[in-house]
Amino acid sequence: MGKREDINYKLPSGFDIELLPGERRLELFLLETISSVFERYGFTPLETPAVERLEVLQAKGNQGDNIIYSIEPIVPQDMGDSNESSDGSSRGLKFDQTVPLAAYIARHLNDLTFPFARYQMDMVFRGERAKKGRYRQFRQCDIDVVGRGSLDLLYDAQMPAIIAEIFESIDIGKFLIRINNRKVLTGFFKGIGIEKDKIKTCINIVDILEKVGASKVKKELEKEGISENIADEIIEFINIKGGSEEIFATLDRKSTELKESEDFLVGIKELKDVIKGVRSLKVSEDKYCIDLSIARGLDYYTGTVYETTLVGYENLGSICSGGRYEELVGTFVGDKLPGVGISIGLTRLMSKLMDANILKPMSASPAQVMVLNLDRDLIDTYLEISQNLRQAGIKVVTRFEKQKIGKQIQQADRLGIPLCLLIGKEEYTQNQCRIKILNTGEQLDISLENLVEEVRKILNNQS
Repeated sequence: MGKREDINYKLPSGFDIELLPGERRLELFLLETISSVFERYGFTPLETPAVERLEVLQAKGNQGDNIIYSIEPIVPQDMGDSNESSDGSSRGLKFDQTVPLAAYIARHLNDLTFPFARYQMDMVFRGERAKKGRYRQFRQCDIDVVGRGSLDLLYDAQMPAIIAEIFESIDIGKFLIRINNRKVLTGFFKGIGIEKDKIKTCINIVDILEKVGASKVKKELEKEGISENIADEIIEFINIKGGSEEIFATLDRKSTELKESEDFLVGIKELKDVIKGVRSLKVSEDKYCIDLSIARGLDYYTGTVYETTLVGYENLGSICSGGRYEELVGTFVGDKLPGVGISIGLTRLMSKLMDANILKPMSASPAQVMVLNLDRDLIDTYLEISQNLRQAGIKVVTRFEKQKIGKQIQQADRLGIPLCLLIGKEEYTQNQCRIKILNTGEQLDISLENLVEEVRKILNNQS
């Protein structure tokens, strides 16, 4: 069959997330590591459809319509779903896991036990401008806890403990979980006299501090009609640094200086309760800090917010973020259903960490042993040995095609398979097998009766 010259098989821009086998194995390892931590804290797995109604995705103006992909069928209208509008605009691809979670809870409200703690590791889709490290399709690993009526702040405190355990397990180096409370920011803005309808804009401007710097933030604030003196006061406030107790002492003093401090005081108390819980959960002091510049621009965050950065690699941006929301789920059901959650954009994170050489792809094959084909007449022996090894929990590739020994060993090496087993007529007659250890070149002659035990011993010594 000839090649079709007119078919462009390149991936669409922003969807170039195909992984090579070793990269996919790394992704699966990360997914397994992350999910095992989630489950240690009692989170249950969940998956929601990629497609939701647009009115769900657009609820409360969660992210803005500009990033939502709408779904339009290519079948003739009379063959399509009669419940869908003719232009297909009634449905869209989910852009995060939190909004679909809210809709899921609304659909299953009476079937769930609250607080409801779940994790999701689905693909999400965003119609953003594609660039290196930023994709239009990517995998997010999320956890959320949603309460009915109320939700204890200890759930907020538990999130940094989970983040710390995940990144310690992955072993990606030193990281810092930065914690703030949106009420501290909104209360401060209110207390220094910023008009209520400008507070949200100010928070969004503060949220870009790390990307653009303090001078640009100040200019943006002044564009919104904030005076130079007030803009300077905001910059000074979000740059307050120090240990937790030192920052709390500064915030307590600030509360006495504000014109109106009620919201500010509530935010300080919540932040203190969260930090106290983080300490009780034995999160190391060098793994977290209070950072008053952390705002999280999404509208639905109302209290605790988090961002995590790699120390020494701050240019990679946040590697895990999230926060508390009070009204998102209630948007769909009318009840008070507060929640708190975190999200790891795994596709983006993995790409960044591999580019920075912090993570490396795994071997292309999961196999630990390749049984070479030296003699077609011995294929039954090769199959039997392969099955004996597999039944002992060892991963095996059996070569069915006969090639030169060097070619077969070269393939095993390219796949990252550490051991090759060689049985020719001579070895078969002597009831033996030759084991070749590829990373050292060492060769061992072992009796077939002891083969499983010896292979396991060699693999254990290599791990």
